[in-house]
Amino acid sequence: MLEFAEVSFAYPTATAPALDGVSFSLEPGQLLVVVGANGSGKSTLARLCDGLLTPGGGRVLVDGLDTADVSLVWDIRVKVGMVFQDPDDQIVGTTVDDDCAFGPENLGLPPEEIVARVAEALTSVGMDGLERREPHLLSEGQKQRLAIAGALAMGPRYLVFDEPSAMLDPAGRRSAIAIIERLAHEQGHGVLLVSHDAADVARADRALALSGGCVVFEGAPEDLLADAALLRACGLATGSMGVLGERLRALGLAVPVGALEAESVVDALWP
Repeated sequence: MLEFAEVSFAYPTATAPALDGVSFSLEPGQLLVVVGANGSGKSTLARLCDGLLTPGGGRVLVDGLDTADVSLVWDIRVKVGMVFQDPDDQIVGTTVDDDCAFGPENLGLPPEEIVARVAEALTSVGMDGLERREPHLLSEGQKQRLAIAGALAMGPRYLVFDEPSAMLDPAGRRSAIAIIERLAHEQGHGVLLVSHDAADVARADRALALSGGCVVFEGAPEDLLADAALLRACGLATGSMGVLGERLRALGLAVPVGALEAESVVDALWP
């Protein structure tokens, strides 16, 4: 379990804490989406998950390991993989397979295990066949999939995504989110997804909303999506499909509040 227990954090020059008394947990096989307006503390929360930042108060535990214990940092970062908004920030290899192998090589694994891990990770994200491609020749969507593969090759139990689709076009975004769902629901990783998109909330097992560094909602995604005032406070818009769904529900049609994309609205109307 990845657990936050009354976690607070403040940046040295800030006048207010970035996080204040945040508590939640994440189990393997679960997809938790974290939302909030700009400045709500989402990215700070993500960086606390693997010890990139350490709490000023409270504790972050990864399978019982305290991220504040510097002697455990390496063990924790093997358990928690991070994927950031800009994949260029974490691509270091000259070819796709070299980049994916970087983490396992630093673990000191035998060469045959590294090869196996790289092959499995690249296949998981649909990048097999591109092993010798140079990363600068990849599309933005392919770069993001490579960043995910690099995290997977470390063999993590938990994966933290900090707005991974923010720089992608709609097709790339759909591909990245589909991979993230599979990682949680088919491969059994605990996945924390920081997002600004209400459609991602609809896919989650649980939702967590932040405002001013505090938790203002934790629970079922459909309950958050049904609270228009809270969605506005969190800087979330349901878009044109959300408006259409609301009007269809007013007409008595059974369109769930989580139907926020054209495909899901069509599926609700013609199951």
